[in-house]
Amino acid sequence: MEKKLKILIAEDHKTVREGVKLLVNAQPDMEVIGEADNGEDAIADAKRLDPDVIIMDISMPHVNGLQAAKRIRASCPRIKILTLTRHTDDGYLQQLIAAGANGYVLKQSAPSELIKAIRTVADGNAYMDPALTNRVMGGYATRSASLRGENKQQLTDRESEVLRLIALGYSNKEIGVNLDLSVKTIEAHKANAMRKLGISSRIDIVRYAILQEWMQDT
Repeated sequence: MEKKLKILIAEDHKTVREGVKLLVNAQPDMEVIGEADNGEDAIADAKRLDPDVIIMDISMPHVNGLQAAKRIRASCPRIKILTLTRHTDDGYLQQLIAAGANGYVLKQSAPSELIKAIRTVADGNAYMDPALTNRVMGGYATRSASLRGENKQQLTDRESEVLRLIALGYSNKEIGVNLDLSVKTIEAHKANAMRKLGISSRIDIVRYAILQEWMQDT
């Protein structure tokens, strides 16, 4: 039998947590191995249980999901983090992207969206809820040529790889380990790529990644 994906649910509302648990456990390729109702417990359970994927609510007591995600990424980089949110405003999107999670799903989306997202991030890909993708790209039609890299200096393969990994949520240190390069070299590739594309923020990197289809399920 194929090994099941181990899932940790971090959600402070019991009704939502139970619903997600039933949905996940109904899948033949995944199982819930733990539950947490606050950010502190989620961090502790991540270290203790070593799940493959954490489904992380954003609004939780003690430590919110954004802070918990950052701390888990620092201490347990192997674990994939899939954040849940009801919010689609730009302020929350900036925070979600800055947290470096592997995927973002809206609570109001269909259950099938969550299952698809779990499998996607578990396979090492990034996942963004289609509604969030539209929001991230909203208002940027006039800049689409720039973000596609059209009429700009061509990115090197290394620069493209660095931007792709940043968009997937990896830190400079993790990218350096993956590519066998120093953090200083990673930062130089990132700076060169952003200068060539005329972009200045992490959310622009994600926008560029979306246009390059790096954020799609593969």
